[in-house]
Amino acid sequence: MGRVVVAGSINMDVVATAERHPRVGETVAGRSVMYFPGGKGANQAVSAAKLGAPTSLIGRLGSDAFGEQLRAFLADQGIDLAAVKDSSAASTGTAIITLANADNTIVVIPGSNAEVSSDDAAQIALRAGDVAVSQFEIPQATIAAFFQRAKAAGATTILNPAPASAFAGGLYPLVDVLVLNETELGFLAGTELGDAPTPRQVIDAVRRLDPRPDQTVCVTLGARGAVAVRGGDARLVEGRAVKAVDTTGAGDCFVGALAARLSQGADIADAIAYANIAASISVQRMGAGPSMPTQEEVRAAL
Repeated sequence: MGRVVVAGSINMDVVATAERHPRVGETVAGRSVMYFPGGKGANQAVSAAKLGAPTSLIGRLGSDAFGEQLRAFLADQGIDLAAVKDSSAASTGTAIITLANADNTIVVIPGSNAEVSSDDAAQIALRAGDVAVSQFEIPQATIAAFFQRAKAAGATTILNPAPASAFAGGLYPLVDVLVLNETELGFLAGTELGDAPTPRQVIDAVRRLDPRPDQTVCVTLGARGAVAVRGGDARLVEGRAVKAVDTTGAGDCFVGALAARLSQGADIADAIAYANIAASISVQRMGAGPSMPTQEEVRAAL
């Protein structure tokens, strides 16, 4: 069995709940404010670790109270933090989240995440069978260096291009599995997909990315499941009907679960179906990092 090695962001999520989201220039009364461990890198690492994969995280924390709390939380999840450094200059990354009717809006302040470097990514020796995971909340140059080392070692690479941003030169060819939602797909494909695109529209947009025959592009559709495209084959994974409480981190749960299953030797179709179930469990409770399901919970849902 391989390991999951995540190079990515670590944030404290400050979550404000309200009856509805404010319009531009408007103030609405909130119901509560909560603090949850988050950041796409940390969330994905927690997801993989709770699903039984040996997991390491590469990242940066500020030398502040949020940093101390996050390091303690991640250590409690059994994640190897040897490659998580403390920054002397920048504060810990923070996400300001508004939650209303189970949907969220998010503003991310990178803080120490912007300092994650190529040297940081070189701290863990990758090997064949490992799965290297990253997202766009750390510098793309760092991701490219990380994935170059992963490919040279025979590891599988998974990229979650969120928040949506154009690919830096040379990064896309290093990706084995691209996982993104409809908004990110529309941005990268240069097309308007709307709020609920059909599977055919999703597949057509994926084709605009011109993936290699050996690349897998997996588009998460929330409650509607996911569409996976590889070569000339496209597969729809049906969603699960659940009562969503908080969708924050659902995509990260999906990515972490996918990485865990691939590291355990599953094929891509099985891994995507497994990840879809894991994500459906995560939306039924509050928070990002703390909402990630265990192996036992996913097995019960299966």
